[in-house]
This record gives sequence, C-alpha cells and structure tokens, in this order.
Amino acid sequence: MKRQHRMSFGAEFITEDTVHFQLWAPAARNVQVLIENSAPLPMQASADGWYERVCQSTVAGSRYFFKIDDDIQVPDPASRYNPDDVHGASQLINPALFDWCDDKWYGRSWEEAIIYEIHTGTFTPQGTFSAIEQRLEYLADLGVTAIELMPVADFPGRCNWGYDGTLLFAPDSTYGTPDDLKRLVQSAHRYGLMVLLDVVYNHFGPEGNYLHSYAPQFFSDHYHTPWGQAINFDGECSRIVRDFFIHNALFWLEEYHFDGLRLDAVHSIMDASEPDFLEELKQQIRSTLGANRHIHLILENDRNLAHYLQRDKQGNSIAYDAQWNDDAHHACHVLLTGEHYGYYVDYADDPILHLGRCLTEGFAYQGEISAYRHAKPRGEPSSHLPPSAFVWFLQNHDQIGNRALGERLITLTSPDALRTAVILLLLSPAIPLIFMGEEWGAQEPFPFFCGFTGELAQAVTTGRRKEFAQFAGFYDPQALLGIPDPCAASTFTLAKLNWQIQHDPPHREWLTLYRTLLALRLHVIIPLLPSIEGSRFEVLAPHALQAVWQLAGEGQLTVTVNFGDTSVKISHSPQGRLLYASQTDHDQSNPITEIMPAFFIAWYLKESYESV
Repeated sequence: MKRQHRMSFGAEFITEDTVHFQLWAPAARNVQVLIENSAPLPMQASADGWYERVCQSTVAGSRYFFKIDDDIQVPDPASRYNPDDVHGASQLINPALFDWCDDKWYGRSWEEAIIYEIHTGTFTPQGTFSAIEQRLEYLADLGVTAIELMPVADFPGRCNWGYDGTLLFAPDSTYGTPDDLKRLVQSAHRYGLMVLLDVVYNHFGPEGNYLHSYAPQFFSDHYHTPWGQAINFDGECSRIVRDFFIHNALFWLEEYHFDGLRLDAVHSIMDASEPDFLEELKQQIRSTLGANRHIHLILENDRNLAHYLQRDKQGNSIAYDAQWNDDAHHACHVLLTGEHYGYYVDYADDPILHLGRCLTEGFAYQGEISAYRHAKPRGEPSSHLPPSAFVWFLQNHDQIGNRALGERLITLTSPDALRTAVILLLLSPAIPLIFMGEEWGAQEPFPFFCGFTGELAQAVTTGRRKEFAQFAGFYDPQALLGIPDPCAASTFTLAKLNWQIQHDPPHREWLTLYRTLLALRLHVIIPLLPSIEGSRFEVLAPHALQAVWQLAGEGQLTVTVNFGDTSVKISHSPQGRLLYASQTDHDQSNPITEIMPAFFIAWYLKESYESV
C-alpha cells in the first residue's frame, strides 16, 4: 500500500522521475532550483508570490536547494528530509517507494488511550526511531496503548527537545530517515499501539529558518510569542500560511499514518479571524481523514478554553479530543512536594480542593482569577465535558524540564506519597499520560537541552540561568552555575535513560505496580468510561478527599485518597467492591469504612446491577 500527501508546497513526485518544485517566495525577485549535478534551473513566477518548475529525469534521493535572487541558497521549507541538518540541502523523497503493510489498522478509540511520552533522542542509548521500534514489545507488555513522540521536525544541531524545529515536514536526521519513522509507526500498529506526534504551530525555531529572507509574510508584526515573532494566521497573505500548517498536519497523519497530533502551546497561536486556525484545522482533518479511521487531536492550552473540546449528543468529540490538564498536575504536585512558587502559587491555597475539582469537573480554573496570571480570569466552564476530554499526568517533559535541574518527581517526594498519586492517576477516568522511564522509577533528570552554537548558544545559556535567578536556592551566582548548560553535550547525556536498572529493587517494584494498574485500567476502568453520567467530590481533610462518578444504571466508581501523613476519618463509606488499595497489608476484599490511613488510596466499584 502507498501513502502520499499531495500539497502545493515543496517538491512533489508526479511520476516516478518527474518532480514539481513549488516555493512561495513573495519577497523574492527570482528563484532557481539547484539540483545536484545539474545546472541551476530558473523557476517561473506565478500569481501571489509562487515560483514553480517541473523537472524530468529526476532521481529520488537527489539533493537540492532553492537559490533566492542570485544570492542565498536555502533548503526547501517543506523539505521531506534534510540529511545534513537545517542549513544543508534538502533531499528528494518519493513517498510511493515505501510499501505500507498496515492497511487493516483503523486505530483505537480515544477512551482506550494510555499514553507514553517519548523523547526519541534520550529514550534509548542509540536515540533513534529504529531503537524505539525495538522497544515496542516492552511498551505493549507494559500496558500502554499509545506512544507520543515529542516533536521530530528537523532542528539545528545534534540534540534538542524538538520545539525549535524549522523544517516542519522533515524528520530530524539524527533520529533516522523518513523510512525509519514510517517503519516505527507501522510496527507500533502491529503491536496494537497508536502513535501520536507532538507538533509546534506557534513559532519556528531561532536557527535555520530562512523564511524571513524571502517570505516575511509568514510572520506577524501584531503579535509576539515567548519564543519570538508570531506566525501570521490572520493578516495579509495568511491564507497561504494557514494552508502550510494545515498541510503539515495532514502530511503527518496521511503520509506517515500517525494516529493523532498533540498541538503544543496553542495559547500562543494568535488569531482573531473566524473561524480561527484551530477550528479550521480540526475541520479539515475531520472531513479529510477522519471518516474511515480514528484520528485524535490533543491541545496544550494554558487558557483552559473548554469550547474546543465540545462533544455531540452521543458524547463523541466534534472538535479536539482532549487537553493536557496542567491544573491536575499542579494540584497534585503541591500536595506531593509542598512547592508553591511560580505557577504553583495558584494551587497552594487549597490544593486538595483544586484536585477534587479536576477529578470531577475537568479544569480547576474555569473562569476564576489567577494570581499567577496577574489577577486575570482564566478558563471556561468544563463540568459538562467527560473525563476523557482531559489528559492527566504526574510528569511530562515540561513539568520536569521546567525545573532548573530537571529533577523527576521521584526525587522530590516520598515513595508512599508518590505511589498514592500513581494509583490515582492510572485508575482515574481521565486519560493518563506516563513520561518515559517513570514506570520503573527512573531518576535520570530531563533538563532542557539544545544543540545551538556560537552567540545563540551563549544567549540561551545566560537566559536559562537568569530565568531561575529569583528562585529559592539560586540567589547565589555560584548556585546558578550549577544549572546544566542547555547547549553542553553533557546535559543531553544526563537525560538518557538507564534501562539496565529497571529489574533491580526498588525499580522492579515500581514496574510491577504500573503493569498491575494498567491491566486493571484496561479491563475494568476503560469499559466504564462511556457510562459515566455525573460526578461529585468531598474534601475530607486538607490532604484528603473522596470522589464519586455516577454510572448508568445506578452504578458508582469511587476513590478515597489521603495524601497526608496522618489518618483521616471518612464521612461516607464507599459503595461497592474494592478494586484496588495502596497498602499491601490491607485486606483487598474488605473496604475501609471509617478511618483512612496515611498515604492511602482505595478505588471501589458498585456495578449497576448491585444494590446499595
């Protein structure tokens, strides 16, 4: 089976040896295409700043540049592959040469999602797509149903988190070839695993982006992001810009057969038009590819805009499937660590209340004033949405890497407290996400790293340390020097997972816990999700609560959890049978009825046919 996404950007094979080159360069006076071992070929200018050329007798694998105004040579902004990094020549890729064998794969429903987030470069010693492919059997045995790759779009240098990509259609060559990535996706499907991709549509990285020189209309002078100039989604020429990003999304979903996309920081996509870019993007994807297979769209959106998560009368997603729920993470983190600086200040007043609201209503902030955001209201009402509209996590790349030293949660709290939180995460009705290595209690940090050089590298290093200069523990300039240099090769190496320890104590016990809970989620919790009809919670103490989800037919799913180091009295005895309790010395067949011990959690299920 062949898969090729057709688009008006880049180099497209229209026959086996004929390529149509297209470049939008509205600021250029003339453009040539330079194909290796060939003389420069002038491209014909057409309307609206487009240049094109059809070339015959062209071989897949050939390298090419575009030459602007007889001056600079630039890679194709829609390059399918750049073997020599973002400043090098693009390579002609003919997608029809790859034979797909997963034509019977239609994906899995969103409610089945148990997500495992992976950074390709640090997940394995090799740091490649092929090395991930060799670990798929492990991931399937663990019990996850989806892997989510942090951005793979071509970035400058040998290492990067991926959010500095500049060639958005080209898998980074340090990870492997386009065919390597396709084989990874295909093999994952063979194991029953969905593959999600993190994409960045709010900015381009600071190095290797040549669009400013020949297509400055890609950028907006009206808005700015934390990472520089915003993308032009609503100004003059924005139609072509919007099409570029819409094609990028369709490209990954069609040509690489990804099962879904996670859109990074959409609160930094500035767009005042109607429909806005996010609305148009989901409509294009749903209407183009969504009829015959499951395709999942996930947002990261600090604004908590619930209207992007709307469902139809049957509860099916009609827009975006889910949003990463930072509120839930922050409330849990405060309970586990006591930290209350930065964005945690919004949860420090009553973290258990915020957590209860997340468990039963989605967002903690649904229009309330956020002190961290300069006393501005944040969010929209979300209690009408199902739990599956929210992705929960105790750790992810941001929440670890946003710390000065990149420490994982296991080094910041007690094992008992962390175990309580893990049981809450993996059995709650929200969609759970695990960060790579978390399941065996990996202690390798995940600091911010990148492969910049020269003045840019120095600016990034200085900026990173300045960012933490006002944080407790870093007032001393010498302490600041202890923050890993993002551009040092050693910082990237720090983040590499050590797979050798996962079967040693206590790592073996963590791995067993995760496998046990994920099996229980798969067989018991997931089948319940479509029948949830309502929910409520009660705060039992400053560190304890009880939450109940009402199921169709008078069934109930109940959790009683105590994050504190003292026991708590339960006001209402949970109904139903005990599914799982955190303490091994507790009789799993005998529910707690009055007193909940320290660092304790228990899940109960009252089937719809059971009497009270």
